[in-house]
Amino acid sequence: MACAGDLRALLKGVVSVEPVFMSVADKRAALVELVAARSQLDGLLARVLAASDDLGTVEGSRDATAWLASETRSTRRESRRDLALGRALEAHPEVGRQLADGTLRAEQARAIVDAVDALPSRVDDVVRAEAEARLLAYAREHDAKGLRQIGKRILDVVAPEVGESAEADALEAEERRAEESVSFSMSDDGEGRCHGRFTVPSPVGAVLRRILLALANPARHTDADLRDEAGVWKPSRRRMGEAFVEYVERYPTDAAPQTAGVNATVVVTLTLRDLLGDRGVALLDDGTRMSAAQARRLACEAGVIPVVLGGDGQVLDLGRTRRLFSKAQRIALGLRDGGCTARGCETTASGCHAHHDDPWSNGGTTDLANGRLLCPRHHRLAHDPRYAKTIHADNQVTFVMRT
Repeated sequence: MACAGDLRALLKGVVSVEPVFMSVADKRAALVELVAARSQLDGLLARVLAASDDLGTVEGSRDATAWLASETRSTRRESRRDLALGRALEAHPEVGRQLADGTLRAEQARAIVDAVDALPSRVDDVVRAEAEARLLAYAREHDAKGLRQIGKRILDVVAPEVGESAEADALEAEERRAEESVSFSMSDDGEGRCHGRFTVPSPVGAVLRRILLALANPARHTDADLRDEAGVWKPSRRRMGEAFVEYVERYPTDAAPQTAGVNATVVVTLTLRDLLGDRGVALLDDGTRMSAAQARRLACEAGVIPVVLGGDGQVLDLGRTRRLFSKAQRIALGLRDGGCTARGCETTASGCHAHHDDPWSNGGTTDLANGRLLCPRHHRLAHDPRYAKTIHADNQVTFVMRT
């Protein structure tokens, strides 16, 4: 209690000190010392909390975390983590000692005790002690994230004969848990946006990330593509989101699974008047609405079949069997166009969509004479009614906003 009081008094005594006037050398020293002091406090708090079961009894709870969280306006999750660390340190006194003297960080301590406690039950106490000692030594050079990775393979260092089989068992259990916890959910907010969450095995996540990183690669986009409406560089979060949209829109429908003999496609219903107009509205088969311009754009590449209705609701067009350009046609378009045909755009053919000059949804044919390559940005402009498109004699295209 006296120590806590003294520390608070000392800290209050330096509130008026302005760090901006400290020298670089003093800042270096102060930052290192403050982190060490925080580690010592973390260790002390964990020890006291682990010894406070009697406080929980008095308060009528299982332990002291609920009372502490309420009393200090902390989260219960934070208090439970401190309690778990304090109880773990009782079985790992050397980890506790190094945390108490400030040479170890709380997150490092958690990583070490978790790694040692996760060792298979067949590992004896001598090997466990050696594993802990090695991890404490590694903690001088690695942060908590690195220690967690090392901890998974520590048996390869201290007991190679056990490590290989233990790792195989651990990976099988990890993969089994990952498969059992796979989930996907999505919902529409009614304002033109869809939100979702998913849980997939790490290798699948790595593949998805690699695909999206490739699609979001700045080398595939122009400077204008990489900036938002205000001319500011788009954050990676948004560029990855745009890459995900592009991935979904360009997924080949012939690779999609079939249900009742039909590939997984989205049916868009719109009137002929809306299809030909600038400000029409289309209706998806699940009730979602989109602009006719968006429907025309998606019809070029995505798994969308437009159902065009006449004035009396009769079906005028239910799509055609050859909606997408074939692989051979894409190669020919690449050889002919070289890349995006928008004047001044330098996007290569591999980063372009195949676009129908006479919209496929309006009866346009899928042949080379009616096709051209456009990058994702200019493809959006081609279907944006706010822009007028002009095809020049050299097959280059320009877009001008309508006045």
